Amino acid sequence: MFQDIKAVIFDLDGTLVDSMWMWRDIDIEFLGKYGIEFPENLQSEIEGMSFSETAVYFKTRFAMNLTIEEIKEEWNQMAWDKYMTQVPLKTGALKLLQFLNENGIKAGIATSNSRELVDLVIDKLNVKEYFSSIRTSCEVEKGKPAPDIYLLVAKDLKVPADKCLVFEDVIQGIMAGKHAGMKVCAVYDHFTKEDNNKKQELADYYIESFKELF
Repeated sequence: MFQDIKAVIFDLDGTLVDSMWMWRDIDIEFLGKYGIEFPENLQSEIEGMSFSETAVYFKTRFAMNLTIEEIKEEWNQMAWDKYMTQVPLKTGALKLLQFLNENGIKAGIATSNSRELVDLVIDKLNVKEYFSSIRTSCEVEKGKPAPDIYLLVAKDLKVPADKCLVFEDVIQGIMAGKHAGMKVCAVYDHFTKEDNNKKQELADYYIESFKELF
């Protein structure tokens, strides 16, 4: 999998850290606060969107009397404690980061999350030192499945797309990596287990856990 690979780029939520479960809880709580029932198709509708794109979607779909910045700030506040106390690295992720570091393979993060939350979680988990580039989809024109975020991280790392390997847990992210011309390894996450077959079809590789790599 790592043959001829010069850089590895990780999605954050559901790939590098076990956090996808909490965003459904936050959406239910957030909408409930404003008397809005949680639509069961919501997660699939917003999959891959940047933090800002998701806020725009919520404001439009639910006709919310809040600004985009107010929605994002409320989400950040709601997620802060969960990231601090309830979100671990995925099993085997630290060993993989150490392997990359020891073998001179650069590492980056390409996430749809907010900058505040990605900085919080990687600081809290003591893994910031392993990454030479950390970018959010709010920094590019289009979120996943567009390739923009992955191409930006590859540019930061000064590595051609065809020498990059992406780890992703959701279909939109896998498509973003493939659209960028990169090899993609799909990662199992309980939150998206219903998509496993499709994820395996789209990706070059599939793993249930990072432990399988060692």
